[in-house]
Amino acid sequence: MKKGEFLYEGKAKRLYKTEHPDILWLEYKDDATAFNGQKRESLAGKGPLNNAISSWFFTLLSQHGIGHHFLDTVSDREQLVRPVTIVPLEVVVRAIAAGSLCRRLGIPEGQRLPNVLVEWYYKDDALGDPLVTEDHIALLELAEPEQLAFMKAQALQIYAVLQQALEPKGIVLVDFKLEFGLDSSGRLLLADEISPDTCRFWDAQSGKKMDKDRFRQELGGTLDGYREILERLGGKANV
Repeated sequence: MKKGEFLYEGKAKRLYKTEHPDILWLEYKDDATAFNGQKRESLAGKGPLNNAISSWFFTLLSQHGIGHHFLDTVSDREQLVRPVTIVPLEVVVRAIAAGSLCRRLGIPEGQRLPNVLVEWYYKDDALGDPLVTEDHIALLELAEPEQLAFMKAQALQIYAVLQQALEPKGIVLVDFKLEFGLDSSGRLLLADEISPDTCRFWDAQSGKKMDKDRFRQELGGTLDGYREILERLGGKANV
């Protein structure tokens, strides 16, 4: 399999064609961004860490029968994925109050929610990826009701799988963002990535943050947090 024509560049990844029409080549960048790209920095070695962590999580989800776009890793910062058309919605799953939930509702950070919360955000950089209701989604024709039901059920199942895997490793899964896409047959698949860029991970004992909040909040040691996540998952950080 060879990397072919460049297709797209996002905040954290680049996408290329391969000689196979049903396989794309995905490359993780070292760029770190926050606040819809308003804060930006290059962190040498971040790409390989996210590649390894995301690959680990997608492999775990495969073992639980959850469909996704990931196929295989091909280098320290590259992987092969199935092509999908992304549904323009971010699915956010929250178990503990943090981030925008605290700012919007006045809930103190760290408070465990009585039930796992699923929120929808409209993927539109110009609008700042606003929180939307299912009525808004219908108004904008972003997804069908049955697709929303599927994505919500999948998101809750993914939370259960990840939480069960992370608890013995002393990692608290606070919240995370998912994206889904439609493959060539119209099947909804989990896409994007599962990494400290898209999840909040806290140490179970100290509450130390081991995710992109270290970058957002200028806590320092961003890559140290990412390395620690990979090492607790059983991987070896080479950067």
